[in-house]
Amino acid sequence: MSIETAGLGTLIIVLAMVVVTLATRWGGVFVMAFVPISLRVKQFINAMSGSVLIALLAPMALEGDAGARLALLTTATTMLLLKKPLPAIAAGILAAALFRQF
Repeated sequence: MSIETAGLGTLIIVLAMVVVTLATRWGGVFVMAFVPISLRVKQFINAMSGSVLIALLAPMALEGDAGARLALLTTATTMLLLKKPLPAIAAGILAAALFRQF
């Protein structure tokens, strides 16, 4: 099956992605409505977000360029120092941007 990317084809593709995204997000909320939130479940949810992040970043650490590796190092260092993810991510993006600019 192929869809033309000219005309309405692009709109159909975007709408299909919207439906899939909403189904997975709402499906997760629906399923979690039946799960009692205990301490163990909270710990699992907190650990899951970190493991997803590692799964996304490990290939970049192995196959990325020097800018990507510098961003990872900066992000990890900032996270260890501040223990806050948003400033750490911002620092990593800034480090990669500055490295690639010069």
